[in-house]
Amino acid sequence: MEPFKRKSPEEILASILKLKRGRLNILVGAVAGSGKTYHMLREGEELLRQGVDAVVSPPVEESGEAASAPAAQPPLETVAGVAWSRGEAVDLDVELLLERNPEVVLVDDLAHRNRPDAPRESRLEDIELLLARGISVVTTVNIYELEGAAALARSWIGLSIDHPVPARALELADEMRLIDVTPDTLLERAAEGANPSLPPRWLERGTLGRLRELALRTMAEGVNGTLEKHREELGLAGPSGIAERVLVAVQYHWNGSILVRRGQQVAKRLGGEMDVVAFVPSGRALRVEEEAFRRSIRLLARKVGASFEERTFRSRRRLPRQLLHFALQRKATRIVLGHSRQTPWQEWRRGSIANRLLTMTRNIDLLFVADRSDWTGERILPARSPEREPRSRYRRLTDQELKAEIGQLRRGSFKLYIGAAPGVGKTYAMLREGGELLQKGVDVVIGLLETHGREDTQAQVGALEIVPRRQAQYRGTLLEEMDVDAILQRRPEVALVDELAHTNIPGSERRKRWEDVIRLLDAGISVISTMNVQHLESLGDAVEQIAGVVVRETVPDRILRLADEVQLVDVSPKSLQARMKAGKIYAPEKVEAALGQFFKLGNLIALRELALRELADDVDERLESWDRRGSLRGPWRREEVIFVAVTASPSAERLIRRGFRIAYRLKAAWHVVYVHGRGPLAPELEGRLEQLRQLAERLGGSFRLLRREQRQPAAAALLGWAAEKKATQIIVGQPAGRSWRPFCANRLVRSVLREARRLDVLVVADYEADSGKLAKAFAEEETT
Repeated sequence: MEPFKRKSPEEILASILKLKRGRLNILVGAVAGSGKTYHMLREGEELLRQGVDAVVSPPVEESGEAASAPAAQPPLETVAGVAWSRGEAVDLDVELLLERNPEVVLVDDLAHRNRPDAPRESRLEDIELLLARGISVVTTVNIYELEGAAALARSWIGLSIDHPVPARALELADEMRLIDVTPDTLLERAAEGANPSLPPRWLERGTLGRLRELALRTMAEGVNGTLEKHREELGLAGPSGIAERVLVAVQYHWNGSILVRRGQQVAKRLGGEMDVVAFVPSGRALRVEEEAFRRSIRLLARKVGASFEERTFRSRRRLPRQLLHFALQRKATRIVLGHSRQTPWQEWRRGSIANRLLTMTRNIDLLFVADRSDWTGERILPARSPEREPRSRYRRLTDQELKAEIGQLRRGSFKLYIGAAPGVGKTYAMLREGGELLQKGVDVVIGLLETHGREDTQAQVGALEIVPRRQAQYRGTLLEEMDVDAILQRRPEVALVDELAHTNIPGSERRKRWEDVIRLLDAGISVISTMNVQHLESLGDAVEQIAGVVVRETVPDRILRLADEVQLVDVSPKSLQARMKAGKIYAPEKVEAALGQFFKLGNLIALRELALRELADDVDERLESWDRRGSLRGPWRREEVIFVAVTASPSAERLIRRGFRIAYRLKAAWHVVYVHGRGPLAPELEGRLEQLRQLAERLGGSFRLLRREQRQPAAAALLGWAAEKKATQIIVGQPAGRSWRPFCANRLVRSVLREARRLDVLVVADYEADSGKLAKAFAEEETT
């Protein structure tokens, strides 16, 4: 709505009703026993401490997760419900609640169906009535009880939900929070008899893992919708850079189905959605063979669950602009298209779609797919990766293998709490788990704790023993670090270590805290630790794009895979901002600066989605290691080998990180390559290449300085070595800046595209913050 336009009476009435309406907060879990009721009651306690009138209705069962819920101080009042004959089902007594008129009602089990003679059919309808009367509600639901997710749950574990919670419940919610629990924790609770509500047939790691991934991805999709809405309010267009969306651009030729299949595989592995668009010349009837290809592509798009749209174009030179406009409308992050078969002369005369796209796009990757006819064997349909050769039971272990096996047996367990931002409650959760282990008789100590003055966090220390820190002088200042030697001498069963990404004092035996943690694990001491998602090495560029902050302290992605358990601590952005304003995260003098910078609402929404998707991918990787048929993204294709071609430019690190993430998702071996002439390396260049080598090796890749022959083009040297290593995909960076001479710009990229038609070529986008201007210009031109 325009800022100076007067509101209509209907709009004013809608705003007043919204102000009077109660708030709805939904706690979501993967399965029964995730801890939803526990967290609901904890929220009720916190509300009481704040002076809010909160009640529980109907009474919460004294079993399972609720039995371990803390006693309320002051106690939460319980408003009785209406019992009826179906087992021990209890309905809300809405009339009694309206008479009591509390500010907040805590209501378990959103999916509950009321008795047959009740005035309303479901608990959701009861809650809607309470909200309309200005009473806020905190409630709980399992992911498989939600409409949409219920169908997937049925296909995975045979669970049939007769009356799933309709989608309008999610639209009503002012806040949704995921209560994430790992399968290991759920299985441990079940073994201890603490979760009798979990059916025995579900007590399989794969089943629990699939439902957990479903919960993470469903929540991520919801957060993405919130992020897109927020970006639209700010006038931003184009993709947000978090959720993947693949756009396959086809024409009605024989290779159209190949492009759709390849796009499907990429979308699956990246956990994204897919659209298919076909461009046909305007004013010309389709030929017979084109009609046949049209039918087959439409059918295939429907089969793989992609949307399909047909667009006309007037001239080939305008086609790239139309394609890019469509991609921006669909918020695509990657365009999949075929290699050009034109000669350089034809491209000059008729126009090159690839060259035009390279000069126009800035936030969208371009994947040029190899034609099947130019490759020996099938490349498109997914297939399983070759299994490792199993070792014979009768073959004697080598000394090195024996040492590795013994070391693995002695190694401690590693659990990691991860969050989207500071203040979500990672340290609180770590300390709470440490206290529970202590009560069970486990020897637990605090190796390193950073409370940042947060009283709630400090209160969780309780009876936990704290190992004194090591003190060291640095530049005239006395600093403190975790004393690894003292922990090793103390030899606890479990050590709690906060802030995994921390860099130690210069001169320490190990540079990073995560290296200290590995030392403890190797000594047989289990570790529970914490970190934020922005500290993952490969996400540095994504975080800089989101928040404009360069993250200096990072943790290699392999540390995430090293963890036996990774658990998300989820908090909604608005709740996190409220904590900030209340002084529960930073000191009062830092609050305003933080809210105006890193803790801006858009940043927090994007980081939350990033954390949810990263954890969902981690769960999927673990599922594939347990059962290759069980992952949400499907089996991977045959083994791939990826080459990342870099220059010494400042964008090289970003290209390496993107290459790693793509290779990791595709289960591919990957190499970073820098092509140099015959001359010696300048000292500055040598130092720069060493930085790139270290980054590639930290992320698990290899780095190669490739010398080319005299007068040999760089592309020829690169493709020659790629052929030797049987590469299947080459990744290059997009030319920086929009050149007015696109045909002469970036000769390497154009040469690779022309000469590597037997390979997939991915051109990684050069990020530009203000993509909204380009989208607006395209929209105005389209209208004209």
